[in-house]
Amino acid sequence: MTERGRAAQGDPAAVARLEAAVGRIAELTRGRTATGVSHVDADDTVGTIGTDDAIGFDPFPLLRALHRSGVRVAVIGQVAGIMHGSVELTGDLDLLWDGDPAHAAALASAFAQVEGGPAVLQDKDGLPVACEAASFLGPKVLFSTATAGGDCCTPALPWGGIPVADYLARSLRAVADDGLEVHYLRLDDLVSMRRAVGRPKDHRRADELDRLAVAAR
Repeated sequence: MTERGRAAQGDPAAVARLEAAVGRIAELTRGRTATGVSHVDADDTVGTIGTDDAIGFDPFPLLRALHRSGVRVAVIGQVAGIMHGSVELTGDLDLLWDGDPAHAAALASAFAQVEGGPAVLQDKDGLPVACEAASFLGPKVLFSTATAGGDCCTPALPWGGIPVADYLARSLRAVADDGLEVHYLRLDDLVSMRRAVGRPKDHRRADELDRLAVAAR
């Protein structure tokens, strides 16, 4: 196998890290009283672990539906950070896909057929939209499933000049023991995205990822 091929496979432990984090999130939020604050209104320092979306957070049902769809969708944000070894927990799932209209119907079908019931979607302005192909063709759609909420984005979203289409194309692929494949951003690309967004939690998490990169050398 070529070096590029080995890199594309990602870290065999990445999915296991995410599974462990889901367990820690369940313990942390057990018995927490909902406050009405979703991931959209998360504190820029604490992050979405402090929101209602962290209660019962489990990205795996949606990740499995996306895997079955065959559409290349990469995990970004803190779920990707956790897959690289970040110890910070989260309450949302952020996704990136290429926005190709030819793949939109399959993507919509995945969101409609996720375990626990179809996703509820909103456009970038927070207005309800149907779970259909057309709803995914904008720069961003917000989603909420029975176990995970977050954003599903395309390269058309303003990203501050960073080449997110390239990030998606070279994203890593982790494979679980049961065959589930999860694509997620490379560590250096995730750090670049964090720095570009620039919130306190982004810089803190980028610093942590930089330390992980140094330790891995």
